[in-house]
Amino acid sequence: MTTRSAPATTYRPIAPLPHSPRATSPSSRSTAGDLPSAIDSIQARLQPSDTASVASSNSNSNSSSSTSKPAMRHALPPKPVTAMPSSSVNGSSAPSSSSSSAAAAAQANTAKRSRVDSSLVPQIPKVPKTAIEKENTPRLIVVLEQACLETYKVSTGSSSSSSRGPSGNRSKDGGDKYALLNCDDHQRVLAKMGRDIAEARPDITHQCLLTLLDSPLNKAGLLQVYIHTARGVLIEVNPHVRIPRTFKRFSGLMVQLLHKLSIRSMGGSEKLLRVIKNPVTDHFPANTHKITLSFDSPVQRLGSYLPTVPQGSSIAVFVGAMAHGKDNFADGVVDEKISISEYSLSASVACGKFCCALEDFWGVV
Repeated sequence: MTTRSAPATTYRPIAPLPHSPRATSPSSRSTAGDLPSAIDSIQARLQPSDTASVASSNSNSNSSSSTSKPAMRHALPPKPVTAMPSSSVNGSSAPSSSSSSAAAAAQANTAKRSRVDSSLVPQIPKVPKTAIEKENTPRLIVVLEQACLETYKVSTGSSSSSSRGPSGNRSKDGGDKYALLNCDDHQRVLAKMGRDIAEARPDITHQCLLTLLDSPLNKAGLLQVYIHTARGVLIEVNPHVRIPRTFKRFSGLMVQLLHKLSIRSMGGSEKLLRVIKNPVTDHFPANTHKITLSFDSPVQRLGSYLPTVPQGSSIAVFVGAMAHGKDNFADGVVDEKISISEYSLSASVACGKFCCALEDFWGVV
């Protein structure tokens, strides 16, 4: 058996890299090689103006030599010229220019406003307030009957400053906190009371108010809404009120209303919501046609029914704002009971359907 030996390795020394000659400037080469030329270059640095004048004269006298030989330049770089900032130079004129530009902008805005047609600006509808105006203005009056608006004491707090009511202020009774009774948050409370959860549905009233107050009929000043709760509390709703969009904020507003009996606007003395005396018919105009929406009554097409209502009279509609129950809440005061659909409608949809029909009948767009 033969073994192969590794080939002998010969190491060759690496040749050093060739050194390139260091580039030197013409001035340094002349200084190192020739002393007189170095003195001349130093004098050229000390007298740049003379050198420049000589270079310019040489370039003007002999153009061929200037093309072949490079023009002589200054050895020292020129001094940078420091410019004063505009704010410091024109410091006195800056306030005057800014004031003049502001005045010009104000004049331009005034000119733009003057060109706007006043007839295009939407006007707030005038709501009848006096008894004469209510008698002479036909309106739609909606009464939300059997509304589930009831407060419940959540906790009993102390009289300290940290105890706050639902509206953010400390309650008068020592910091007790109240909430609007509803089937979502108070199921155990309703079970202890032995009540059906369908009796605590304030969200139905919330949906009806959003549908009614957002309608063009209300924005035209032809709608009045009343709320008659299951506890017998009668609430008048101002047409200018903006009901909170979320149910949580609506609950806090209703709790504050039921405890303080009125809600005023932020910047004035106008009452947006207030508790008034029963019965609700005392607040109707004399020539009011009163009806109740009932699923068990004969179906009437509103397009053909509304022309049969006495002309110039207001229309009062009683709508049940509860989950289910009998519709005999206004049998003693209404003129007739009608149904507006072959299907069972929610209270919010029924209110919207009646408002749309009256908008078409009265020409409200």
